[in-house]
Amino acid sequence: MNICKQLGIDIPIIQAPMAGVQDWQLAVAVSNAGGLGSIPCGMLSPEKIIEEITSFQSHSDKPYNLNFFCHEMPQLNPKQIAEWEKTLTPFFKKLEVQPPSEFSGLRRPFDEKTLELLRPFRSPILSFHFGLPPNSLLTELKSWGTKIISSATTVEEGLWLEVNGADMVIAQGVEAGGHRAMFLTKDHSTQMGTIELTKQLLTHLSLPIISAGAITNSKQTQRHLKFGASAVQIGTTYLLCHEAKTSTVHRQALKDQTRDTALTNLFSGRLARGMINTFMEKLGPINEKAPDFPYASNALTPLRRKAESLNSEEFSPLWSGTNRSGCQEISAYELTKTFYHQNSSN
Repeated sequence: MNICKQLGIDIPIIQAPMAGVQDWQLAVAVSNAGGLGSIPCGMLSPEKIIEEITSFQSHSDKPYNLNFFCHEMPQLNPKQIAEWEKTLTPFFKKLEVQPPSEFSGLRRPFDEKTLELLRPFRSPILSFHFGLPPNSLLTELKSWGTKIISSATTVEEGLWLEVNGADMVIAQGVEAGGHRAMFLTKDHSTQMGTIELTKQLLTHLSLPIISAGAITNSKQTQRHLKFGASAVQIGTTYLLCHEAKTSTVHRQALKDQTRDTALTNLFSGRLARGMINTFMEKLGPINEKAPDFPYASNALTPLRRKAESLNSEEFSPLWSGTNRSGCQEISAYELTKTFYHQNSSN
C-alpha cells in the first residue's frame, strides 16, 4: 500500500519532530499542507502532552504523529555529575551563575503511564527514537490501529526494528540534525550518509523506508523517491518558519550558511548534530566527561539561559543538519507545499 494512504496524508513529506524548537503549531501547518506534522513529546509533562494533542485537534482534522524517546534511563551517577560540574566551573564563574540544585526537564522514555495517557486519543501515528517501547506496550498501541515508525542509523538497527514491530523505518543519515537515533551501537564510525543508508535498508528490509538527512527541496525529495524511498522526513529546513519556536540566537546562527556542524555529546550526553559554537570548540565536540544521556543537559541550563539573555549562543544546542540552504522565514504550510512536485527532476 502507498505510504500516503497508510498514513492518511496527501504528499510523502514528514516533518521531523524537533523537541525544544516546535510545538503543535508547526505540526498543524505541515499536516494542513498535506504532509504529516509531528509533535515531539519526549520532554513534555503528561498535562502538556494532552494540551498539545487537543490543540492540534482543535485546529486540524488531519493525521498527526506523536514522537517519544525509547532510551533506557540510566541510574544517576553523582560522581559523574560532580565531575561534569567541575569541568563547567570556569563557565559558571564567567557568567556568574550557579549549578542547578536539582534535575528538571529530563527526557523520559515511553512507558506504561504514557500509554495510559494516550488511550483516550488512540493517536493514529506514533514515532520513536532510540528503538521501540517494550513489546507489551507496543502490542496495545498496534491494537488501536496505530502506525509505528522508528529511526535506524544502520542496517542492523533497521532489521531489529522490522523484527520487533515497526511498520515503517526512517533512514536517518549522518547528515541529519539533532540527536542520532543510534540504539544498537555507540560507535559514530558506523554512521553513513542518507542515500547510502536508504539504499541498504531498501535492500535488506521489506518495510517502507523514509529518507531523512540533508533533504531541503523538491528535487532532493524526488531523488530519494526515485531511489525507492516511500517518503522523506525534513527537519532543519523548518527551523526558520513562522510556526517554529526556534530561539533568537538559534535563528541567527541558522542564517549563516558558512558555519560547519559536528556530532557532539556535550548538550545531552548523547551524540547529536549541531552547529559548532565556542563551547564545543573549548571542550571538544565529544567529551568523555559529559554525563550519560539525559543528565548532561541539566548543568547547562543556567548557563544557556544567562548566555541567551545576553544574546550569546555559547551554551545553546544549535541543532542543524549539514544543509541549511532551504531554510526560509515563511509559513511551514507554504514551505511544505514546495517540497513535493510530481514533475521535479534532478
